[in-house]
Amino acid sequence: MIYADNAATTKMSEAAVNTMVAVLNENWGNPSGLYTLGQTAKEVLEKARQDVADAIGADPREIIFTSGGSEADNQAIISAARLGAANGKKHIVSTAFEHHAVLHTLKKLEKEGFEVTLLDVHEDGLVRVDELEKALRDDTALVTVMFANNEIGTIQPIKEIGAVCRAHKIPFHTDAVQAIAHVHINVAEDNIDMLSASAHKFHGPKGVGFLYVKKGIRILNLIEGGAQEKGRRAGTENVAGIAAMATALTESLKDLDKTNEIVKKRRDRLMEGIREIPHCALNGDAVKRLPGNVNFCFEGIEGESLLLLLDDKGIQASSGSACTSGSLDPSHVLLAIGRVHDVAHGSLRLTINEDTSDEDIEYIIKSVKEVVEYLRGFSPIWRDLVAGKKQFIL
Repeated sequence: MIYADNAATTKMSEAAVNTMVAVLNENWGNPSGLYTLGQTAKEVLEKARQDVADAIGADPREIIFTSGGSEADNQAIISAARLGAANGKKHIVSTAFEHHAVLHTLKKLEKEGFEVTLLDVHEDGLVRVDELEKALRDDTALVTVMFANNEIGTIQPIKEIGAVCRAHKIPFHTDAVQAIAHVHINVAEDNIDMLSASAHKFHGPKGVGFLYVKKGIRILNLIEGGAQEKGRRAGTENVAGIAAMATALTESLKDLDKTNEIVKKRRDRLMEGIREIPHCALNGDAVKRLPGNVNFCFEGIEGESLLLLLDDKGIQASSGSACTSGSLDPSHVLLAIGRVHDVAHGSLRLTINEDTSDEDIEYIIKSVKEVVEYLRGFSPIWRDLVAGKKQFIL
């Protein structure tokens, strides 16, 4: 089996598993307890907080542990919106291809009277900083732009966006779920006020994440019921999961440049090989993208059939976000970069990592070529395109 869906989730690293098991066995006390077992658990929790903070150039007091990226996104956005509204600011700027954890939260806020401006991300999947600045208003309460897109992998000009927000004194939040541990992030240097992350995207466990909140930025509770996380997130902390997350994050950042160089080389070979298929197109900028992300559209086929046949060949892939895998609608990300519905339905996302070998890459290229040719062989849409009854788009 070749696993090529690391954007959906990653396998836990051996080090993260070992950390989690050790904490479950040895430090299983409630970290709010004043007795020894509780305090040893507290020590593990705070060591993890320090490690996570160090990984992004933050202060440990700026880290709030959550159940994952979606909760962190919700808390950051809702907090900024509510606090902004209290000062007469009910406008939010974001992009058209954010993760649904962001977009659905913004929809909810629109129903409450907030106005949302969604920026164009253009054909290359990149936000233009000048367009973002023009969208800002006196009543803008928040700018939220993802660090890297979860489907097409394009990396946004976060530092520049943050600088514009600082100049206008507007809080800036970034969903960094796909980017963290895959690119270098320093919240101070990148002008970030709030950042969301999820452990299972970098070889940590599912159900654990964190929210970075810059000192001086107010945050509101989503969950009430206790004084945990300095009163910012109620509920007994998942100490074992949090410790495993910190281990996975620290481990992922070791030799990151060397790892990325290897992964990028294999990613580029994968793109090169798939580009040989007629009437296909790479989605998003070819360079300003995550090291392991490859996303293509193929004219004349359906993505679901492509995935099932690749699965038969032992290749695990996806057509987009795992959070919308049950939807028959084309990807909102692909529509946002200008792909028409018929083309967007024929998409394939391959997300590789350091464990993907050169031999795996060649097998994926060979298999994708075979499956696309096979599916086009009995596609009425493809027959019409070849016969000239319809015009090719790609």
